[in-house]
Amino acid sequence: MVQMEVSWLRVLLDNISSYLTLSSMDDFSSNPAHKYYTRGEEISKLLKPVLENLIDSDASPSELLNNGFEELAQYCDELREQFESWQPLSTRIFYVLRIESLASKLRESSLEVFQLLKHCEQHLPADTISPSFEECIELVKLVARDDISYTIDQALKDQKNGVGPTSEVLVKIAESTGLRSNQDILIEGVVLTNMKEDAELTDNDTEAEYLDGLISLTTRMHEYLSDIKQAQLRCPVRVPSDFRCSLSLELMTDPVIVASGQTYERVFIQKWIDMGLMVCPKTRQSLSHTTLTPNFIVRAFLASWCETNNVYPPDPLELIHSSQPFPLLLESVRASSSENSSPIKNGQADAEELPQVFSRSASAPGIVSEVVCKTKRSTNGASAADRSVSQARSNTPWKFPEERHWRHPGIIPATIRETGSSSSIETEVKKLIEDLKSSSLDTQREATARIRILSRNSTDNRIVIARCGAIPSLVNLLYSTDERIQADAVTCLLNLSINDNNKSLIAESGAIEPLIHVLKTGYLEEAKANSAATLFSLSVIEEYKTEIGEAGAIEPLVDLLGNGSLSGKKDAATALFNLSIHHENKTKVIEAGAVRYLVELMDPAFGMVEKAVVVLANLATVREGKIAIGEEGGIPVLVEVVELGSARGKENATAALLQLCTHSPKFCNSVIREGVIPPLVALTKSGTARGKEKAQNLLKYFKVHRQNNQRRG
Repeated sequence: MVQMEVSWLRVLLDNISSYLTLSSMDDFSSNPAHKYYTRGEEISKLLKPVLENLIDSDASPSELLNNGFEELAQYCDELREQFESWQPLSTRIFYVLRIESLASKLRESSLEVFQLLKHCEQHLPADTISPSFEECIELVKLVARDDISYTIDQALKDQKNGVGPTSEVLVKIAESTGLRSNQDILIEGVVLTNMKEDAELTDNDTEAEYLDGLISLTTRMHEYLSDIKQAQLRCPVRVPSDFRCSLSLELMTDPVIVASGQTYERVFIQKWIDMGLMVCPKTRQSLSHTTLTPNFIVRAFLASWCETNNVYPPDPLELIHSSQPFPLLLESVRASSSENSSPIKNGQADAEELPQVFSRSASAPGIVSEVVCKTKRSTNGASAADRSVSQARSNTPWKFPEERHWRHPGIIPATIRETGSSSSIETEVKKLIEDLKSSSLDTQREATARIRILSRNSTDNRIVIARCGAIPSLVNLLYSTDERIQADAVTCLLNLSINDNNKSLIAESGAIEPLIHVLKTGYLEEAKANSAATLFSLSVIEEYKTEIGEAGAIEPLVDLLGNGSLSGKKDAATALFNLSIHHENKTKVIEAGAVRYLVELMDPAFGMVEKAVVVLANLATVREGKIAIGEEGGIPVLVEVVELGSARGKENATAALLQLCTHSPKFCNSVIREGVIPPLVALTKSGTARGKEKAQNLLKYFKVHRQNNQRRG
């Protein structure tokens, strides 16, 4: 053979050596595509001694063979990079499909190289061809090859035609793509939902449709696993689906409500959030905050149901601290098969009328006395109990969320965010800013939508967007007559305001009055809600509390509180809470009629009990607030919260009642008549530190009040 350049041979050998070191990576065995690594490892170990012998010999490969080495080296390196790039919160299905494609190319390229070597065998030294190239070819052919991409495509077709896929196909796809546990399946649904949103925003209908099919597959996997676990519960009666946590798939013992209004077992949803997953596992809505509110209604119904049916739920703490807290699909299928259990096919519980377990005096308007809860699920998968009791944010300070009110309810994990190099983002942003100034509505619409995407997840992007000067143009677009442009512009400002430095830039760009304009006249409820949220974000800075109040924001915020969408009501309450910390704003909030709406929103059906209570506690510190709370029927509902509310709700309701009773014998008598003393005594023993203190002070005041009455008598 003619002596030729052997650089690609050396590169290939180096790449194979690097590939073989992957197995020493921490937790590499948990990689969802690990089996493909094993197959690549088998091929690499066949190649490595042959290549080493070639380098040590005097022979050099032909140009054709050198080209084969080059191609194989590239595939080997790409495959290694893909394995190293794995992140636990990224999409497993797409990751495995990419790995499978590269692994297939590596296999085919290896076959070609060995076949080329076989053709050159007579020109090579004898010590370079042991084992024989023919043997190597046969061994490479024996390396297993899956075609999970075909299985997925066929499953999507069957699903679209309404004829499947079967449970066996679902299990095969889950096993092949590393979707081992219920947690893995739920995370995959969240990530795919986000990818679908991005595809829709770029009008990539084909990709969006494909992703929608994959989302449906993950939903079917979750439902199938849920059905299996239902059959394995071995309860004498079927467990209502709303009594089971969507994460643990077990009966709940400490149900809590998250910001989306859904209910989960506390320790399981806390573990989910601690992983950085700020999204509801069931609805895939972004969670505006991480406060977990006890679902007293579901807990009481659940306890009654368990007692009636002699059922004992497992200890969630034992489950969460076990080696595998989240149910495993394949193991559950095997267990089900060995027990001859047949999973329930429809995944739905029969409608059951549950007993009413709460009652209070007729003077307390509708906190829980009128609640009638059924476990029949609605078409969107939320129970009546979930819809009637929603989440509320904890007491001051309220933390502003990282992502809010996106067009699609998904959230993209930090590991797969929409980011790029600083220079590439800066170049794109500068072009987008020019588009914001365009006379074309279509161009403006595309630019605001894109900036919204860029600003929603990345701290670096928010800094770049502000530094490039986008804020003034976005502020101008708050007056746009196009509803989509206006809504996206205000959401961009909301996202940018998460960065503390940007708050001042936004306010100093004259955004407060345009935001109030959107609040008053916005075309979409989303725009109004996000305007309120942005005003709240700006009001975190003390000087802007006064400026926002003086600019006339309070009256439209109160209007949104009373007449807006549920999302708008929550954002309005949040903004009014922060503004009412400033003494001068309290009277404005009261005069605008907020107290009446806040008392109405104490009904758990709105999911705003804690939000309303903490604002009332602020307003109760001034005389006008006390009078308004008394006149609007606030005393009975505050007492109700002291008895049945969350720990934080009890604390703030007690603080409000203490303010009302101080120096007011009339209110003091009213509060005592509502039966507040027993729950106050209980609060002194089991409440928060501040709650205990307020309860003790109020009980002391009652004692003084009684003694004064006795002396007068």
